[in-house]
Amino acid sequence: MEEMTRSEVNKIWENLTIADNFIFQKVMRKKRLCKRFIEKILHIRIRKIMFPETEKGINVRRDSKSVRLDVYVEDDKGTLYDIEMQTTDYADPAELPKRTRYYQAMMDMDVLNKGEFYTKLRKTYIIFICTFDPFDRNLSQYTFRETCAEDATLEMGDETTKIFLNSKGKREGIDSDLAAFLDYIEGKAPKGKFTETIANEVEVAKENKEMKVEYMTYYMELRRSEERGMEKGMEKGMEKGRLETLKSLVVAKLLSLKDAADVAGMSEEKFKKIAEL
Repeated sequence: MEEMTRSEVNKIWENLTIADNFIFQKVMRKKRLCKRFIEKILHIRIRKIMFPETEKGINVRRDSKSVRLDVYVEDDKGTLYDIEMQTTDYADPAELPKRTRYYQAMMDMDVLNKGEFYTKLRKTYIIFICTFDPFDRNLSQYTFRETCAEDATLEMGDETTKIFLNSKGKREGIDSDLAAFLDYIEGKAPKGKFTETIANEVEVAKENKEMKVEYMTYYMELRRSEERGMEKGMEKGMEKGRLETLKSLVVAKLLSLKDAADVAGMSEEKFKKIAEL
């Protein structure tokens, strides 16, 4: 893999927007923003939210496909929310609906202990924020629940909801702040206090030196994995790849030895020895 120059590194970082998964996750870690975002989508009031884990990973069985949930939130009533930024428009239109189905199943299996009744399953919302129209109906929000085919007013009551936001859709019938947020994703200037606050948090994140190092480490690991065709083995080799990436950043003088050691979670001497610097 060709080494990146300082200008290339800076350009990638400076061009990141809220639509980038890394930045989106960092901004949504702000409880007040994440809470308000959920409230505006669902038109509800929430007393408080918690983040059970920074990035929720679920792997029910060794032989099952694991999932990593971007923004995994729980409110004071035990309701679970999974919020995902989706920028890839797959050729197969069933990709995203089937993915929400799988995420739902994995979330249910994760919270239900062996021997517990199904009534213990939590109320859940899976929210995909798309930079494209997933259903080609020009709506900004698509909300799906289980209903009776013979009587659409009858809901099954399994307490699961899947929502797809579409930044390309018409803005009719949705919250004005949510409309402004979708416009912001599309590259328009932030409008209104809510979106302006999000835009400010994006800039704060991009000014954070540690976050920049974290992103570039992640980016180069991903790039290396893609070039080697090692997507399946990426997780196992993550630690080794992380050290290699940090070493290359130090050698290229894009990162100080101290900062690299801090990211690796070890002393400078230990990092020098392991990285063979």
